[in-house]
Amino acid sequence: MSKIEYETAAGSTPQQPPGRTALLKTVNTMRRFYVSPDNFNNLRIALSLEESKHLREVLRLRGGEEVHVFNGKGKEFLCVVAEIGAKKQSAILQVLHETLPVSPESGLDLTLAVALLKGEKFDLVVQKAVELGVKKLVPIFTKRADTKNARRERWEKIALEAAKQCGRAKLLEIDELREFEEFIETADETKILFSERGGEGFSLISADKKITAVIGSEGGWEDSEIEAARTNNFQIITLGGRILRAETAAVSIAAILQYRFGDVN
Repeated sequence: MSKIEYETAAGSTPQQPPGRTALLKTVNTMRRFYVSPDNFNNLRIALSLEESKHLREVLRLRGGEEVHVFNGKGKEFLCVVAEIGAKKQSAILQVLHETLPVSPESGLDLTLAVALLKGEKFDLVVQKAVELGVKKLVPIFTKRADTKNARRERWEKIALEAAKQCGRAKLLEIDELREFEEFIETADETKILFSERGGEGFSLISADKKITAVIGSEGGWEDSEIEAARTNNFQIITLGGRILRAETAAVSIAAILQYRFGDVN
């Protein structure tokens, strides 16, 4: 049976959670389930009907098999299947102990504010933001944004599935749709707007552990939007001679910022 295994210090027992110096050796992220904190009842966990169906009908797990559960707030637990449950009934898991998440959270508190994009392009940004350790994603409506049709419920589902697959125990926070002008007036940490023109080099970004990065729409920024951001103390940054598609820019910028100030090294 594939599972998470640890090398622990001498004296540890299987019932004890591994220490922070544990070495993660192998992982099967297919056996990770999300359970909201409200569904924890002492050491027994009731999976949602959807997660129960996945456990029972897709993975075909049986009683006594080990799985991992995360609560979306950064906690992860090693559990054993206690009750499978019939169709339209919740599977019940027994908690063995708290364990380390497969993917630790980055020390960089990164917020990505991204203009709405056509079709499934924003879906891609959501998925990759989770994988790259972004803390918060803000969909924004700009003058050249394609549509005002935000699909927050769909994005949250995509973010949950991405967290299960990549091993994060903390869910990406997805904000409500914000107007660009209103958003830039309320951001209060290190603030960066990425533009194809009129900006400084990436190397001039000051090191910080809390950053808001704003990425524009497929049609680019209006001059008035760039100036409004600058007036609100945003640093305008360009990527040299690179002209990127909006979804490529969002993913690339998240990766570069994690490399510069986070845990991608």
